[in-house]
Amino acid sequence: MSHGTIRAITLKKTMQIIMEHFNCSENEALKKFYESHIGECYADDSTGLYGQSAFYIASLFLNER
Repeated sequence: MSHGTIRAITLKKTMQIIMEHFNCSENEALKKFYESHIGECYADDSTGLYGQSAFYIASLFLNER
C-alpha cells in the first residue's frame, strides 16, 4: 500500500477525533491540523508519521495544542 493511501485512511479517523475534541467541522479540523507542526510532519514521508495510528497522531496534535 502506498504512503498516500495509508495517509488518507489514517487522516479520516484523525480528523474525526479532532472534530469531536474541538466540536468543529471537518474543514476547520483539517485547517488546524495542517497549520500545526504535527500536520507538517504528517505530510512529510521521511518522518514516518503517516504509518502511526490515528489515535497516536491525534494525541500528538492535541498535546501540541
